[in-house]
Order: sequence, then structure tokens, then C-alpha cells
Amino acid sequence: MKIGLIGNPNVGKSLIFSHLTGIGVEVSNYPGTTVDILSGVSCINRLPVEIIDLPGIYSLDGEGDEERLVRDMVLSHSFDVLVVILDAVHLERNLYLFLQVLEHRIPMIAVLNMADEAEKQEIQIDTHALSQITGVPVLLTSATLGKNIAEIIPVATTRASVGTYQVAYDRHIEAAIRTLMRVSDSGSSRVASLLALQGIGTDPSLLEAARTIAGELEEEHRMPVSSLLAGNRHHAASEIHHQVVSKAPGKEMRGLDSWLLTPFPGVLIMAGILLSMLLAVFFIGSFFEELIVEACDIWVLGPLAGASLDPLVYELIFSFVIAIQAGLGIAFPFVFTFYLLMSVVEDTGYMSRIAFLADRIMHRFGLHGQAIIPMVLGLGCNVPAIMAIRQIGTKRERHIAAFLITMVPCSARTVIIAGIVSVFVGLYAALSIYLIIFSLILLSGLFLSKITPGTQLGMVLEVPPLRVPSPLMVLTRAWIHIREFLVIAMPLLIVSSIFLGLLGFYGVLDVIETATAPVVQGILGLPPFASTALLFGVLRKEMAFETLVVLAGTANLTEVMTRIQLYIFALVSTLFIPCVSTIAVLYREQGLKTAIQISLYTVFLGFIAGTVVHWISTLIPLF
Repeated sequence: MKIGLIGNPNVGKSLIFSHLTGIGVEVSNYPGTTVDILSGVSCINRLPVEIIDLPGIYSLDGEGDEERLVRDMVLSHSFDVLVVILDAVHLERNLYLFLQVLEHRIPMIAVLNMADEAEKQEIQIDTHALSQITGVPVLLTSATLGKNIAEIIPVATTRASVGTYQVAYDRHIEAAIRTLMRVSDSGSSRVASLLALQGIGTDPSLLEAARTIAGELEEEHRMPVSSLLAGNRHHAASEIHHQVVSKAPGKEMRGLDSWLLTPFPGVLIMAGILLSMLLAVFFIGSFFEELIVEACDIWVLGPLAGASLDPLVYELIFSFVIAIQAGLGIAFPFVFTFYLLMSVVEDTGYMSRIAFLADRIMHRFGLHGQAIIPMVLGLGCNVPAIMAIRQIGTKRERHIAAFLITMVPCSARTVIIAGIVSVFVGLYAALSIYLIIFSLILLSGLFLSKITPGTQLGMVLEVPPLRVPSPLMVLTRAWIHIREFLVIAMPLLIVSSIFLGLLGFYGVLDVIETATAPVVQGILGLPPFASTALLFGVLRKEMAFETLVVLAGTANLTEVMTRIQLYIFALVSTLFIPCVSTIAVLYREQGLKTAIQISLYTVFLGFIAGTVVHWISTLIPLF
């Protein structure tokens, strides 16, 4: 049996899913989209029950990836039973999606979650009356307290029913539905006719007829058909709400939101929280990075260097170990810390408040407020930042965000800036690199917002109540994401490391140095061996620094390079093509075309910036 969980964002759907499935969760990508769905297995009466956690949506007729995915799965009857999760505190708003699901004539039950919060606000819901009106079983739950969660699967498997309630649309809409149901030879369903009036469907004859009728309806009512349908559904939701909900009179208090949602001091609080998250990701990640890298050096790489192995065998093993060290020692601590903190912020409800405050600024770059989180946390590691852009609404915005995030100087790039420029050139020179990078990010954002196809939509965002996060849910969500990173990015990192090792063993890197000398030495003014260091920086960014030291034969780089050369090398390597882990996640999230575009764009920016600085340095002394 297959059960689908469907509902609005922030209704506790993911927490209910976690309660029902535990940690045995699979993450899969829905074909043709960048949207992931979670699935898990529970057991009832010794029979397995597959549970699918669908993305949170507000409507089945939207055009976002999430809405199309859920609509397609519902239309194809991919589930034996649908469990519609509703917010008991904001029931009227949630009933809109519920009424749409009812129209699809699929066995279902309704789960009114957050019963504890409704009780605190003295909201009384007559679940029996709601069940009588809609014709489906209704269950009152509280996911944070675990109340009645165990009843969901038994009720869904034994009592789920097709709803009997039908929205009474405008008489012109009803007439249009009856006409369209007779168009195709086999006759179309009521829900197919409703979707066709909005231009959604696959039947050409039905869509053609619906287009004609919709034009007449819009001319008569002077508004889009979608608005007519939405108005009727909202009216029906309001009527049902008045019949089943009662609330004690009282003054609503905004509490902390009077501080968190206003420009002052909300923006200062947001900046403080984001900075704290960034520092936590950086320091906690750096602490575990040092432990893991040092342990690998002492217990693995040291003995490996002392072993008498065939040179080719040694190179293969070394390349494999260095890739494991890069993934587990560099990316893993930052990624896992990031997702722990991200889960806390999401589960408290503060994420929506951050997006609300940042929305106006981000609109200048063709983005919504949700993009501020992955961009800021890209300072810790670009890998989890790229993975976090799934929360951004449209394909256009995800495309822009992917470009900008890969330019954000992550902690590995900070190692280069601090270890080379700050030490050998000066602190102000190091800060100037950050200034150049962030200026290029701003200019790139403005440029991409002008040329990237697609319309920029307004942000409709529900601000959920502040809650105390569930430790189990935080850990479970973090584990799901870190497991995905280990499965996707790590194998590509290992393969790339071995490939680069073989290139070095067979002397191909020497050929590359000779071939790139006219650019690296002639245009950028760097020594030829710098090209090899830049190439190894693709594996992991701080390896550019490490490789430069190895090739130079000394840790005192000023003995073999001038200060301006060190500055140019650091600038180019920080802007240069992203590391393999980032490219792997870009390919996973945005596709091969976007990954190639971003790689070429960053190579272009890196070399242009380095060329300009080298040219200026020939005219006036910079350092």
C-alpha cells in the first residue's frame, strides 16, 4: 500500500513523516525536475506500507516545480490513500488545498495537526462536523507531542474514503464544466475540466475547447478563470470554517514578531543570527577538519609514504586517500554542521522571518528573500549552500542563486586568502580580495537578473508560529542531507582525485604547465608551476595553496614569488572554477549545462580579474 502525505508548508508534515517512518528514509529525484521526494516504510498488521512525503504546496494548480510534481502524482493516482495534513490554528487557509484534493476522488483522511497550539489559543474544532461535511475521516494530532500520530496509518488503511463534498462554483463555471465533460469521446472528468479551464492538461481537444470557453468567461467576468475558481474555493473554505471552528474572544499578541519582523531591530537580529550561524559553521567545521586531517596525515599518509610501494600503486592509493581526506576532513564537518543549524532555524520558524526581511534587497538581484540563507552560509562551504537552493521557488531564481553562491568565498578559499595574502602581503590586501569578490557578486547578480529568462514572481510566504525544535527531527533531517552528500559528491571526488594523480604520474601536468605558460606567465605574470597549483585547487580549494608550497619547495613563498604574484594567485584561485564537490552538487541540482556554464564563467572572471591586477601592477606599484 502507498500513502502520500500532502499539505501546505509549515504544517508539521515532515515531523509527522519522521514519526511514521523513523530514519529509514530514501531520497529520490522526481524525473524531469530538481525536486526531491522522501519515502519511507512503516508496518501495519505485518504488512509494509510505503509513505511518501510530498513537497509542501498551497495549491494544486500552481506552475512551480513542486506544484507540478504533486499535481502529476495526484492526477496519475500514484497513491492508494492521501493523508492531507492541515494546520489546526490556520484551518481556513489550509482548507483551500484540502478542497482541491477532494475533487480528485481519491481515498483520503484529514489530519488536523498542531492541536496543542490551537488549544493554547482557545480554538475549538468540531472534527465530527468536519468529517460529516467533507465525507472523510478527521484526526486531531500534535506532532511535537506525539499525540495521535500512531493512529494515522491505521485510520488511513482501514477508514480512508472518497470525499463527498463538492465546491459549488459560479453558475457559468458549472455550465462550462458540464460542457467540457462532454467534449472528448470518452468524456472528461470534472477535475480534468477544471484544470483545462486553467490551461492545464494533455488532451488537445479538451484544452482547445476550454481555451475558447475560458476566453468568454474572462470577458464576461473581467477576471481570469483561475481567480474565479480561487474565489469560489476560498468562499467554500470560509463557510466550512465558520461551521466547525469556534474561538474564544481575545486580543492576539505578536510577541517576539513585533521585534523579528520589523526593519529595526529585525534586520540587526537577523544579521546577528546569520553571523552566529556562519561563525559556528566555520569554527565547528574547522575544529573537526583539523582533527580529521591531522589523523589522516599521521595514521594513513605517513605510513603510506614510508611503505615501499610501486610508484604507480603509491600514486593511486595516495590519490584515493587524499580524496577521502578532502571529503571527510573538509566538506563533511561543514556540511553536517550546516544542516544541523539549518534544521534548527527551520524548525523554530525563524527561516520565514529571515526571508521576509531580506526579500526587498534580494529582489534587486532577481531573487527572493529565501536566497539569503544559502548565500550567507556559502561562506562556510559552497556545497551545502548549493544544496539549500532547493527552497527557492522558481527555476530562474535557482539558476541565478547557483551562479552567485559559487562565487562566495568559502572557508577553503579563506584559507588561501589568509594563508597567502594576509601572511605574505598584508591584512589590507587580504580584505581587498574580499571587496573585489563581493563587488563581482553584486555586478553578476544585477547582470544575471537582466539576462536570465523567466518571470520574477512575488513572494507569498506564510510566517509560522515560533516553536521549540524537536531534537530527533533536527538530527534526522541533518542525517538525510549528509547521507545524500556522501552518496553523490564523494564518489565524484574520489574519481577526480585519482584522475589528477594519474595525470601527474604520467607527466601530463608537465605538458599542461608548458602549454599554459603563455597565459599563466605571460598574461597573469605568475611562474609556470602556478598552473598546476590552480589545477589541484579544483580538487579542493586549499590544495592550491598546499600544492604551491610543494612545487615551490619552501613554505616561505616570498623566496620564489613576488608579493604581487602571491596576490594575483590568491585572487585567481578564489574566483577560479569551483571545487569538484561543488561542481558535483551543481550537476546534481542544476544539471550538466548549468554546471558547465558556471565553471566557464568563474574561469573567465578569475583570469580577467588576475589580468587586470597584473596590468595595473605594471603601471603602478601596488604592494
